[in-house]
Amino acid sequence: MKKILLLTITIMGLSASAQQRMTPDLLWKLGRVSALGISKDGVSVLYKVSVPSVTENKSNSKYYSVPVKGGNAVEIKDYKPLMADRNVSPDGKLMLLSKEIKVDKVYGKDFYPELEKSTAQVYDGLDYRHWDTWNDGSHNHVGYAPIGNDEAFKDIMAGEPFDSPQKPFGGDEDYTWSPDGKSIIYVSKKLAGTKYATSTNTDLYEYNLATKATKNLTPDNPGYDTHPTFSPGGDLSWLQMKRDGFEADKNDIIVLHKNIKINLTAAWDGTVDSFMWSLDGKKVYFTAAVDGTKQLFEVNFPGLTKIAITVKQVTDGMFDVNDIVGFSGDNVIVTRADMNHATEIYSYNLKKKNWLQLSKVNDAAYAGISMTKTEKRYVTTTDGKKMLVWVVLPPNFDAKKKYPTLLYCQGGPQSALTQFYSFRWNFQLMAAEGYIIVAPNRRGMPGHGVEWNEQISKDWGGQVMDDYLSAIDDVAKESFVDKTRLGAIGASYGGYSVYYLAGIHKKRFKSFIVHNGVFNLQSMYGTTEEVFFTN
Repeated sequence: MKKILLLTITIMGLSASAQQRMTPDLLWKLGRVSALGISKDGVSVLYKVSVPSVTENKSNSKYYSVPVKGGNAVEIKDYKPLMADRNVSPDGKLMLLSKEIKVDKVYGKDFYPELEKSTAQVYDGLDYRHWDTWNDGSHNHVGYAPIGNDEAFKDIMAGEPFDSPQKPFGGDEDYTWSPDGKSIIYVSKKLAGTKYATSTNTDLYEYNLATKATKNLTPDNPGYDTHPTFSPGGDLSWLQMKRDGFEADKNDIIVLHKNIKINLTAAWDGTVDSFMWSLDGKKVYFTAAVDGTKQLFEVNFPGLTKIAITVKQVTDGMFDVNDIVGFSGDNVIVTRADMNHATEIYSYNLKKKNWLQLSKVNDAAYAGISMTKTEKRYVTTTDGKKMLVWVVLPPNFDAKKKYPTLLYCQGGPQSALTQFYSFRWNFQLMAAEGYIIVAPNRRGMPGHGVEWNEQISKDWGGQVMDDYLSAIDDVAKESFVDKTRLGAIGASYGGYSVYYLAGIHKKRFKSFIVHNGVFNLQSMYGTTEEVFFTN
């Protein structure tokens, strides 16, 4: 039975009259919103809310529906019947799915069946593990089956020692039906061993259901080809990086129109995160980092006409537009967050240029929390460039007081430092303890042009370290910064940065905090499974 819920009360139960600072316990009680899509009738947005339980050591999830025009959220038991399933064939008879299929011999028992308990693993190449996923001889394979009969699975990659979806993080965004239902497009990196570990060359493959033949659609591109999507007009589109082995290359939108590949973002100085076609097929909307935030953009699709391709920024503000959920009339439905607010679902009117918040999962919680203030600052670097620096101030900030200050070093190293909301490195939580946080968009970050993003490549300890010091030195000039209590914090490459700064800081910092930081590049090169990254 459906029931109308005030989600914010069920999530937190905090009183708006009791202002308090963010704590780990409060942070952990916030609902985590994931957009699922727009309902088949176009009336509602469907989404999931997960809340982690420390005692149960798991997350508990519920599903909701909210009108696209705004209104009360309704809890639903099962969202799947309400949504169109992209994995169902156009004629409604077949289902696209993937299964893990045993292909290679890896375990001792694979070689010696009589030793059925032997799980010793034998590897003769570098493709032995990807992140935390070990190669046990099984591979993700795409296939299809009649609706309701998964046991009749037809493996379209039978016998191949390759994966689709890509391990370890790939999902059903790695495959799709053609509009006529006669073929399946899927992503795979058909390389093994050392070649797999040193390359980013995923390709798009087309499997013809009638002939059983498979064709590589992107043999001319040596880098990533991902996220195959068909336009309303039937043109295949996808995301593409040009260079093999460069996982942080410029990401472009490619459209295959009348057998001609058109790069819609070639002349635009940025990198695409995700994209979706407009309902009429005349435009592509995409998200991308820009000037310390993540915003919505549009680009027109001219086909083979002489009309110029033009990229336009659609939204602007102190927030991140993370995912495009879908369209409803003149509105685009997206997820949005900022450094004080976790992800919620919003509607943006493309004509009126105004926002409407649809999900309000954590609003009551925020009403009871003293918020931090975030300021955008531009600092001159040692080579004369202007660098954006986020400065996060504690709740109830008083400029007449002095505050300990933390230099935040972002990981990646080529990941954007935007208005993100993290349940791990949470600036609101740090500031609630009375710290000022200085978060520079140093060299190597998307959102400031391709050249800026690439200046960190093979130069981890170069200009970027001067950028860090320029940021903290500039903010430390303020009277409210306690120069005797400066710290540097970071994880992964951010941890590497902190270690490096510990050796060159010239007594600027009093403390260094590192999580999972790289400290020995030789060891890293010799042990990593993504050799393309270290190369």
